Amino acid sequence: MKKIKFFPFYLLSIVPIQLLFILSDITYIIIYKCIKYRRAVVSENLKKAFPEKSDKELREIEKKFYHHFCDIAFESIKTLTMGKKGIQKRFQLQNTELIKDLFEQNKSILLYAAHLGNWEWQAFFPQYLSDHQITAFYQPLSNKYFDELMQIIRGRLGVLCIPSQKGYKTLMKLKAENKLTFNLLIGDQCPAWNSGKYWTDFLHQKTAFLVGADAISKKSDCAVVYPKCTKIKRGVYKTEFILLDSSPKQSEKFSIVEKYSKALEQNIKLQPDLWLWSHKRWKLTA
Repeated sequence: MKKIKFFPFYLLSIVPIQLLFILSDITYIIIYKCIKYRRAVVSENLKKAFPEKSDKELREIEKKFYHHFCDIAFESIKTLTMGKKGIQKRFQLQNTELIKDLFEQNKSILLYAAHLGNWEWQAFFPQYLSDHQITAFYQPLSNKYFDELMQIIRGRLGVLCIPSQKGYKTLMKLKAENKLTFNLLIGDQCPAWNSGKYWTDFLHQKTAFLVGADAISKKSDCAVVYPKCTKIKRGVYKTEFILLDSSPKQSEKFSIVEKYSKALEQNIKLQPDLWLWSHKRWKLTA
């Protein structure tokens, strides 16, 4: 029934990925050169983040970002039907022994991620961590059709998608059932003006960060890990796990958010075009 409902996307997803990249190139021309989708936002963000770079360098990052942005859309659709061999070829993990060691210590894990690389391909984690329940906190989309599609994409291999407002309660329920969990949380959104926030220096800006991950990890005592992402080539990503905190209950308030901000900043500087520059990250001012 779902395949009928989302037939155009399933049909597109069986197309070889190299042909999808041709469609992505066409989409890039439309989005970047014709529609000029959020180009003013991207340009302003890049100038703020990299004041030391020339206009030529910034424009090059901008173009690479839009190419990557279009690729993500088609790569995400490909998630609907990509098989085991394709996943292993295109989504590579390093330092998996860290994850295994934490699970052997009876620790659940909070993966404190970001809109960097192809975050939608984190839906492939069950391919590598099949013995543990993997959850993903998400904000439901206002369009119910696309919200359901994204849940199918993210949950196809076994990720349990949880609305963010129910994330902590669900995590504690699973803990009470003695289930070790690997929980995906994206933390680089701009907080709402009336929500809890932590201010720090980030990419040359005083930047507000959400504090939910800090609170959740302390209450649940989940170990906190950052997934450092690099793009090896088009359609191929590598993730290295970096431990931010193994015992959050013992840590100072907001220390995890601070560590996360520094890990994310270093990751962005490594390959700037991989971050989501089209969102208004600095709407709030200190």
